[in-house]
Amino acid sequence: MEIIEKKTIIEILKKIDLLHAIEQGFIAYSEGECVVPPIGELVFDEPPGDVHIKYGYIKGESHYVIKIASGYWKNHKLGIPNGNGMMLLFNQKTGQPLAILLDNGILTDIRTAIAGQICAKNFSNKIKRIGVIGTGMQAKLQVEYLKNVTESRDVMVWGRNYKKMDLYKEHMEKIGFEVSFCKSPHEVASKCNLIITATASKDYILSKNDILEGTHINAIGSDTHGKRELGPGIIEKADLVIADSIEQCKDRGEIACSIRDGNLNLDNVVELGNVLSGKISGRQSESQITVSDLTGVAVQDIKIADSVFDKFMEDKNEI
Repeated sequence: MEIIEKKTIIEILKKIDLLHAIEQGFIAYSEGECVVPPIGELVFDEPPGDVHIKYGYIKGESHYVIKIASGYWKNHKLGIPNGNGMMLLFNQKTGQPLAILLDNGILTDIRTAIAGQICAKNFSNKIKRIGVIGTGMQAKLQVEYLKNVTESRDVMVWGRNYKKMDLYKEHMEKIGFEVSFCKSPHEVASKCNLIITATASKDYILSKNDILEGTHINAIGSDTHGKRELGPGIIEKADLVIADSIEQCKDRGEIACSIRDGNLNLDNVVELGNVLSGKISGRQSESQITVSDLTGVAVQDIKIADSVFDKFMEDKNEI
């Protein structure tokens, strides 16, 4: 069994086409070609944190994958990353363990950023300014992975902590973005036609009246019960809502929050893989409001783990 360390994983990530792989994973998922059981979950109160166990396989492929990923929101006070985890890869036909990917959560971070990239590419209008709510790892990666999607390098950010906003600005300007601060989420929404919400908030941050015509929102943070970033009425107001998994988003994420608000009409909700395959249309006009509810689906983990392992073995066999 191979043990692949984070340093090696980072080098491999530079060599592989994850965008195409994850797009194909979403398509396979929506076509019913994946076995993805419900998410296993542990939630902790003090200190606050959660652990997700996501797992599954794509029919006819070589491996199945079990991913364990944690997020502890006060880890920064200890000088350690908020996120951690690993992926375990097995032979689908025999059950033999093939690899442990000791990625410390980076593969979850990257596959989440790529899902945002896919949605921005397919559903945004021409991006004028990138609006970001949050200052953590996803708030950085979601923007970084837009470099191949848009020429815009103009970022407006809001966060609850001014020190973290300063650090965010410093980091993003080093990689080629111009960052300005907003005094409120409302200000972000009033000036940006792409909004990324990437927080662990339990109370909604954006209100229905904040959202302007032509806006696309990538909602990232509400990946478990009790989290919410979009206020009542936003999902209903949207002309098109794109779920990474409709079934999963009925249980967690912004669609689930909307259902709990009493909205049982999901006629505006489509699944991402069906749009990517061309079975369902995406944005129809520049005036539409669109929302991507990205709760994180195991097929993303399967595809990124497969890609890293296959490249690792290819490089090893060349030596």
